[in-house]
Amino acid sequence: MTTIAVTGHIDLTEKTSALVRTALVELLRGYAADGELVGVSCLARGTDSLFAEAVLAVGGRLAVVIPSRDYRHARVRPEHAPVFDRLVKAAHDIVVLPIETGGRHAYEAANSVLVERADRLVAVWDGTPPTGRGGGTADTVLEARAAGVPVDVVWPDGAERTRREHHGGAAGGCAV
Repeated sequence: MTTIAVTGHIDLTEKTSALVRTALVELLRGYAADGELVGVSCLARGTDSLFAEAVLAVGGRLAVVIPSRDYRHARVRPEHAPVFDRLVKAAHDIVVLPIETGGRHAYEAANSVLVERADRLVAVWDGTPPTGRGGGTADTVLEARAAGVPVDVVWPDGAERTRREHHGGAAGGCAV
C-alpha cells in the first residue's frame, strides 16, 4: 500500500486545473498499478479536490483530514460545497482534528497530519518560497522534506495561478 498526501495551490486558473488534473491522474496511475493506493487530502478547492478526484479515478481509496470542527460550515465556500460533500461521502477514512475553529493554526496542524500519514507528498506548486506565516504549500513541502518524505512536484508547462501576487505559496495546503 502506498499513501500519498497532497498540498498545493487553491488559486489555479481553469486551464491550469485541466492540466493539473491530467498530470495527477498520470502520476497516480503509476502508484495505483503497484498495489493499493490511498490518497490523503483536506479537500480544499483547487489542488486538494483535483487530487482527491484523481485518486478515485485511478481506483484508489480516499482519506480526508478535516482541519477543524467548523471547517465545512465556516470555511468551505458555497460554490465548492457540492464537490466537498461528494468527496467526503466517497472517503473511506475521515479524520476531524480536535480544533474548534479553522484558520492558519488548524491548516498547519492538518498539513502536519498529512505529512505524518504520507509515504509520499504530491505538491502542485509553482516553486514560490514560503512567507514565514506557515500553513501554505511551500511550508508543507519543506516540512515533508525535513521529515524525509519524498515530494513529487507537479507544475505543468503553461500552468498559472489566478492571483497576481502569490504570497509565498500561502494559498495552499489545507487552506480554503
